[in-house]
Amino acid sequence: MKFTQKYNNAVTGVIAGLVLPVIAFMVFFLLTGKGLTFGDYFRKVEAAGNITSIMSVSVFANIIIFLLFNRLDMLRASRGVLGITIAWALTVFAIKLF
Repeated sequence: MKFTQKYNNAVTGVIAGLVLPVIAFMVFFLLTGKGLTFGDYFRKVEAAGNITSIMSVSVFANIIIFLLFNRLDMLRASRGVLGITIAWALTVFAIKLF
């Protein structure tokens, strides 16, 4: 069984769609943290009111995995990534609203 056939399911897309924004946030933290601890960095971001902005940038990384799955003709996995991306977007919208 080929790799693309084995992992072409919605669960793979959902897991990738959840994990990649977390990795993107960690990279963002490493690039902009300037020696702060993770807790201090998060408090600084929260005090500045930038949580939704950073969440949006982190979720934007999902487009990479979406396009990769689409290019490899893994349409079920692409569907999972798209679903999680929509859920992330609704979460950002809800946080922004309240």
